[in-house]
Parts: sequence; C-alpha cells; structure tokens
Amino acid sequence: MNSAAIVSRASGRGQPGADALVPTAVAGFKPTQEGHRRLYGALHDLGFTVECDDFEPVSRFEWSRCFIPGSLELCLNLAGEGSIEHAGRSMNFAPLTSGFFVSGKNELRGWRKPGGRHRFLMVRFASRFLREHLLPSDGALHPLVERFLSQAPRAAGVGEIQRLTTDQERWIALLPHPPTPQAARRLWYRSKVLQLMAEFFFIRRGEDELLCDRQKRLARERVDRVIGLLKEHLADPPGLDEIGREAGCSPFHLSRTFSRETGMTIPQYLRKLRIERAAELLRTGRYNVTEAALEVGYSSLSHFSQAFCQLMGCCPALYPPKRLSEEA
Repeated sequence: MNSAAIVSRASGRGQPGADALVPTAVAGFKPTQEGHRRLYGALHDLGFTVECDDFEPVSRFEWSRCFIPGSLELCLNLAGEGSIEHAGRSMNFAPLTSGFFVSGKNELRGWRKPGGRHRFLMVRFASRFLREHLLPSDGALHPLVERFLSQAPRAAGVGEIQRLTTDQERWIALLPHPPTPQAARRLWYRSKVLQLMAEFFFIRRGEDELLCDRQKRLARERVDRVIGLLKEHLADPPGLDEIGREAGCSPFHLSRTFSRETGMTIPQYLRKLRIERAAELLRTGRYNVTEAALEVGYSSLSHFSQAFCQLMGCCPALYPPKRLSEEA
C-alpha cells in the first residue's frame, strides 16, 4: 500500500484548524467497505462534525495524525482498542467506551492497536458552538470542557474513559443511519450532538449529585468491577456470591443491575469475554483451537465451538477468515 496519505476534507470550507485532514489510506491502514465517512457537519459552518471510521490496521496506526488542533473531540469507541497520551496521563479505549480530549497544537500522541476491526465515531466541536450552548452551565461542566471554553489558544488535555450504557449504545448506533428524511437531517444531527454534550460534558459534585445520579454512578461502578473481575479470572471466574461481596451488594441485586446496564446476564457476558479472548489467541497463530479453548476456561471442545460459532459467526477452526488478498 502506498505510504503517502490520501486525505479528504472533513468540514467543507474553513480556516486553519477548522478543516480535518483525515487519512483514508496510509501505511498500516486497511479500510473496510465503510472506511472513513463524514456523516454530517462542518466545523467552520455548523460548529461540529460527526464522522465514522471503520478499518483494520495491519500495524500500529498513528491515530493522532487524524486529530484536529483547536477542537474538542469526543470518541465513541464501538470496536477495537486505542490509546491517547499527554503529560503523563493516558486514555485507553476499549470496545464500547467513550472519552473526549483536546489535542492543542499537536501535543497528543495517539495510536490504534493492530489486529481486528476498529469501528468508532468521532464528534468534533468548535469552541464557538460549545460556548453558545454551554456557557450558561459554567461550573457544572467537566474541567477540561470549561478550560476549553475559557482559554485561547486551546490547551491540550485528556478526559476520562466512560463505558457506554446500553441506552447510549442504542441511540449512538443510529448516527450512521439517521431514521429521518433528508430534509430533516440538519435538525436531527443537531439534536443528537446536543444530546451527546448533555450525556458526556457535565459532572455533579458532592451534594449536587442527585439520588438518581448517585444510583446510576454506583451501578456503573459495580458493573465495571464485575467486568474487571471476569477479565482477571476468565479461566476460573469467582462465584456469584463472591462477585457480589466484591461489588458490595447482594447477588440478586447485582444480577439485576448488571443485566440492566449491559443487556446481558453475568454468565452471558463471561462467555462473550471468553470467546473474544479466544479469538485474539487464534488470531496470533500461536494457539490451536484446543489450546485457545483451555486457555479461556472451556473443558469441552464442543461447547467451546458452539459458543464461538454463535458469537463470531464461524467455527473456531476456520478463524480468522482468510482475506481475499491471501486467497489470491
């Protein structure tokens, strides 16, 4: 593949810092059928852009080459892993997570990990658009957002990673395929961008935290704790009673909370983690099917094959599928 970047404008007309030069074919970057798409918006004209990326990096991809100095960028990471570093702090994006950052004058370093499919949406904001809608809320905003609104030039910085809730996943999935007539797209996308701002740019502190918000936060923290435990002990996971003690609530309440937040039961989520890990092992070429099954805790090869087929769409012996270029 040609190592020279083929770039496309992401925001129509603009001034320095207002146009996105987004690589669509660079070294180590293999677009899928979707590739890179600007779904809607223009930083200079509308104050925001909504973009979708879908590709498979064949080597570590320098993600920071796609960042836009002078804008605040929100990543909605659906698949694949990436990281951003700045001044000793890092953001590590896993599947179904989100986070926002300000690149400053190319001060951030960011990469996407090789192997597997990367699919994420980037929503980029111009300062004037955020000031128009968020200045009346000054004091309730995330510190990075407040700093972005008040400083010029915009200082670089990174926020925190958040796991996407089931509701967020559901309506974020609509962004590439808006269920509205063409004439209503401008209104629809603007409403969704405002919803994103309300979801991710505000915080509550101390006594300002409402009871319902506290319950939601505790639920997310408990679910994150459970997921962390499952990842640490894929082959030999703790029982539900032990998980409940670690999460600080009864097994019954934890099971209901987990299902509500993730859309899956704890055993279903464990199976998902196991199969995803097994797929990673098979992709390396250093594990055969039996070894991968045992590594993630399956003692029955038939049960492993059945679960793998259901989740990955093919039997483990045929994974990863051959690429057309390899077959040729």
